[in-house]
Amino acid sequence: MNMRNQWPVLPIVAGLASGLLTGCGTESGDSGSDGSSVVMGMSDDVLATDPAAGYDPGSWLLFNNVFQSLLSFPKGGTEPEPDAAQECSFTDTQTKVYECTLKDGLKFSNGDALTSEDVKFSFDRMLKINDDAGPAIMFPMLDKVETPDDKTVVFKLKVPDATFPSKIASGAGSIVDHRSYDADGLRQDGRAVGSGPYKLDSFSEDEAVFSVNENYRGTAQVQNTGVTLKFFHGDQSGLEKALLADEVDIAYRGLTAAGIADIEASNDSSGVEVVEGSSAEVQHLVFNMDDPVAGKLGVRQAIAYLIDREALIKDVYQGTADPLYSIIPAGIGGHNTAFFDRYGARPSKAKAAAALQEEGITGKVKLTLWSTPSRYGPATDDELKAIAAQLNASGLFDADVKSVAYDQYEKDIADGKYGVYVKGWVPDYPDADNFTAPFFGEGNVLANNYANGTITGTLIPRTAAESNRAATDDDYARLQDIVAEQLPVLPVWQAKQYAVVHDDVYGLENCLDASTVFRFWELNKG
Repeated sequence: MNMRNQWPVLPIVAGLASGLLTGCGTESGDSGSDGSSVVMGMSDDVLATDPAAGYDPGSWLLFNNVFQSLLSFPKGGTEPEPDAAQECSFTDTQTKVYECTLKDGLKFSNGDALTSEDVKFSFDRMLKINDDAGPAIMFPMLDKVETPDDKTVVFKLKVPDATFPSKIASGAGSIVDHRSYDADGLRQDGRAVGSGPYKLDSFSEDEAVFSVNENYRGTAQVQNTGVTLKFFHGDQSGLEKALLADEVDIAYRGLTAAGIADIEASNDSSGVEVVEGSSAEVQHLVFNMDDPVAGKLGVRQAIAYLIDREALIKDVYQGTADPLYSIIPAGIGGHNTAFFDRYGARPSKAKAAAALQEEGITGKVKLTLWSTPSRYGPATDDELKAIAAQLNASGLFDADVKSVAYDQYEKDIADGKYGVYVKGWVPDYPDADNFTAPFFGEGNVLANNYANGTITGTLIPRTAAESNRAATDDDYARLQDIVAEQLPVLPVWQAKQYAVVHDDVYGLENCLDASTVFRFWELNKG
């Protein structure tokens, strides 16, 4: 996403996207589920119910359950499959014309028929409104949408884009009823009309209530009678208390590392368990290439040689994260370990000093690291303080940390006021393109004044046009090697999704994967 509000909220806890799920989130089998309604709490808010406006994790959670897209990501998979569509394919050799045929009998939750007119309306509307907090920025390649008949949709692209199917399989591809939405403005009443597995019964500041959409025709098999989503507005301790008091069945997004550890320690007596799932969320330090200090390659190299990711994870995240040494995270095609190969895993004061000396720097480097806990969680301040302490312990830096509110943070970054700052990223779709083009393409979302002609002129266009995604590995390896050498960003860690559930809730292993789609319909309460 020039995406998800550019840089979305990350979970407060993190870990490596690998391995199998653990805990109580196993297949229910003969669990005797009665299909009860499930209550889930999370610390994130849902910022929008209109798909033309929402670009945050909470809003996309709503979109993925209330709206259909032409394609969707299957549980545990990263290749999109037909959903509202019967079939979709590129009809040319240049990946510039993409055609979908709709399934028969599609209806919205209000009973209106869903046709190709609604699909065209949804994309045209999103692009026309072009909301600052919306997903229109994902589709600069889309030229026009044509509808030869009620069941056929043809997307004409300006440039080749083999990842277009993944983009329309995300929340950005949500289909709305053209009779229920204004073509020129956002819906403001907190209601939603979609054709997904659920309908939104009510939406307020503190909760959203969903019931099963009887008109749904798609691939999901609903395992419950409805879901109530309670918002804790960043109150992590309140979310933990509500879980332990049996006021919510599931706590998702927002428990602290300490809270996770406490729950795991009280596992036998509390009746709740921690479920871990893979994720492709990442966090980086970003360097302003025009900054008088961070703009010097030797300074950036010295930081890369001194940062101790293992210590950060142990001391700040209490073992609930894993180091990240790449731009493309583990579990996504094209991943390599360019930063590990170049800078190693253990700090090296000698190599850091040599990098500074080559830059002509002899005294301590005075540096401020900028943070914003209101967007990335309170642990972010602690993390950056730990990084500053690591730099200062080398005797080569005089680093401090300043923390500001998110709105001011984003404004200051755009104005070029920060030399080093933190950014987190929740992908829109599980493809290497989503971790490279937004960061290093033209007009990238980092606002760090970095540009590389080989990346923008050759590697990004070539990987975008390649329909065989496995054939892009060499180009993505080269891109990551260039970034590791020039250091516009420094990867820090990769997240693992966590949910904490009561032991009578099943199906969570199908809700926590690299697609970032939380599937309400997989949950059942026995």
